[in-house]
Amino acid sequence: MERTTSKELALAPLQDWGEETEDGAVYSVSLRRQRSQRLSPGAGPRGTQAPSPGADTFLHYRTSKVRTLRAARLERLVRELVSGDREQDPGFVPAFLATHRAFVPTARVLDLLLPPPPPPLPPGVEIKKTEGRDLTFNNNLRAVVSVLGSWLRDYPQDFWDPPAHSDLGSVCTFLGWAAPSGAEAREAEKLLGDFLKNAEPQQEEEERSQTWAGHPGVAQIPRPDSPVGCLEEVEGLVREGPELLDFSVDDVAEQLTLMDAELFSRVRPFECLGSVWSQRDRPGATGTASTVRATVTQFNTVTGCVLGSVLGSPGLAAPQRAQRLEKWIRIAQRCRELRNFSSLRAILSALQSNPIYRLKRSWGALSREPLSTFRKLSQIFSDENNHLSSREILSQEEATEENAPPGSLPSKLPPGPIPYLGTFLTDLVMLDTALPDMLEGDLINFEKRRKEWEILAHIQQLQRCCQSYCLSSHLPILAALRTQRQLSEEQSYRISRVIEPPAASCPSSPRVRRRISLTKRLSAKLSRERGSSPGGSPRDPSSSTSSLSPASPPSSPRTRDPPPSSPPASPGPQGPSTKLPLSPDLPGPWTLALPLSGPHISLPGQQGSEACVVRVSIDNDHGNLYRSILLTSQDKAPSVVQRALEKHNVAQPWAQDYQLFQALPGDRELLIPDNANVFYAMSPAAPGDFVLRRKEGARRTTSVSPA
Repeated sequence: MERTTSKELALAPLQDWGEETEDGAVYSVSLRRQRSQRLSPGAGPRGTQAPSPGADTFLHYRTSKVRTLRAARLERLVRELVSGDREQDPGFVPAFLATHRAFVPTARVLDLLLPPPPPPLPPGVEIKKTEGRDLTFNNNLRAVVSVLGSWLRDYPQDFWDPPAHSDLGSVCTFLGWAAPSGAEAREAEKLLGDFLKNAEPQQEEEERSQTWAGHPGVAQIPRPDSPVGCLEEVEGLVREGPELLDFSVDDVAEQLTLMDAELFSRVRPFECLGSVWSQRDRPGATGTASTVRATVTQFNTVTGCVLGSVLGSPGLAAPQRAQRLEKWIRIAQRCRELRNFSSLRAILSALQSNPIYRLKRSWGALSREPLSTFRKLSQIFSDENNHLSSREILSQEEATEENAPPGSLPSKLPPGPIPYLGTFLTDLVMLDTALPDMLEGDLINFEKRRKEWEILAHIQQLQRCCQSYCLSSHLPILAALRTQRQLSEEQSYRISRVIEPPAASCPSSPRVRRRISLTKRLSAKLSRERGSSPGGSPRDPSSSTSSLSPASPPSSPRTRDPPPSSPPASPGPQGPSTKLPLSPDLPGPWTLALPLSGPHISLPGQQGSEACVVRVSIDNDHGNLYRSILLTSQDKAPSVVQRALEKHNVAQPWAQDYQLFQALPGDRELLIPDNANVFYAMSPAAPGDFVLRRKEGARRTTSVSPA
């Protein structure tokens, strides 16, 4: 018993205590401090007497030890599914089920999880249920059945293994004798029946989707019963029909929202993991992350529609082109009202791309109101202006939704929100790059999986919110999306130069800040301490297009026009930032600006060790494709070169045959000496971009170009 003081009230309810090792597993230990009862000075031992007014009160606290599994071998992790304390560690089972495929196949987990059936008993022999051994066996059975129930309900696709679906068959067999009358057995049988029944239709649907995706304009249809189911009807509308901007702002924004909501709700969260998404370009990985690829294709389709509609008619006068810009800004604003951050980001990316951004006469013909709207919308994807980033706005809207009184939400807020998936993909790829899969002693780093699960759980929560949209397909708009002319990057730039030839810069184009400090967010994820934001100015949109592909060479003609001379949006210290694809290895127009220099990451569990994420490309015939690696303060040049070659799938990674260069502003490069510590040798004033080049006379190596 102790008297309450301000110091006691300030104590955190959960405090880190350290680590414990048991049976080869590493546990993180915390102390949880809970208030158990309130007593007055005259109360009895059990606090039955009420305290008198004005009397001092005393609080009794109970401190308990909380252990969470941090690292272990696979067998121990699976055993924890059954024997773990769910009250102490409620996140273990969902984190394991959500991420296990990143380090072990489903079949292997089932081999370790499912106990063999009991041997048949001789006639007339009965099991005595009171024996401790049998009670333990039954408790374990109940725990396994409970885990399988959660698994079947939350991640049914883990059991998709055509044509026989043997993993699901094993589950059905186990539940058939362990819990034959339970809901889990019925769920497993139903799922197996659905898999077998839908095998052919699913294959046909995938073929239709591939056929549809082959056409420019629409990445994937929003519902099974609309455009794909009405493909012939849409084909007829494609031949003759209005253009996309002939439809109203509301109709276009609602159709984009319908497609984005459907695609996002179909995303399998597991495919967003950095270890999965980063493998999509490797040979033989064509079908990897298909649901995430569909969202990328849709995003690029919307961006292409904006570029095609604004640039597709070179003969338009500046005021006419300004009308198209204004309509896209209004569509973006309507997407914001519908809480569709995916199409909003796609439209803004196109409007901020160099081919459109440089059209100073067209921007100059816009009235003040749409320009102001454009600037406000662009702030959503910036860390400037009181931290109004897309992540924080998303959290604010989710909080508003959770705190709204029952029955008041539908009249005040639309369904959703639909997030910009690139934010989550980037976080997951950065986590996968920064944290090791295995720890010393061949232990699986489950703490990494917990951090990944936190992000996947957020995606799942948002997917549930997307189910509440009530929109219907409008086939003419879908047909217009499909027929909208799609321009390549070079075509867009050439047409833009025809519309307005290069000339002296003019302050007509809007100035937009577009920097996103992911290094700071990653540091917060790893150390739970938010670092200071690096000083820096945003990269001028005129000098880099949002449709920048990582395969584009640095000397692309996009960068030849001088930037506008308008002043920065706000004064402050200036610093570098660099363009990086949405995930560090993402191809296509889905891009964001990422400052890689600045505050470094403190690595957990490593005293005095810092790190930062950098990008490395290889100077070869396959283009300027970057791969991200974690650079620590202990890394010498040979180890950095070796890891970069492995990331680029170089078949014979001879590190000694390559030299490492850091890309500096003004097309300059800094040679990193062979024996130098790269972390300290690199220039802190330049973005974290590096290039590998073969040394003169070095052996030729064979590299595998990403598909």
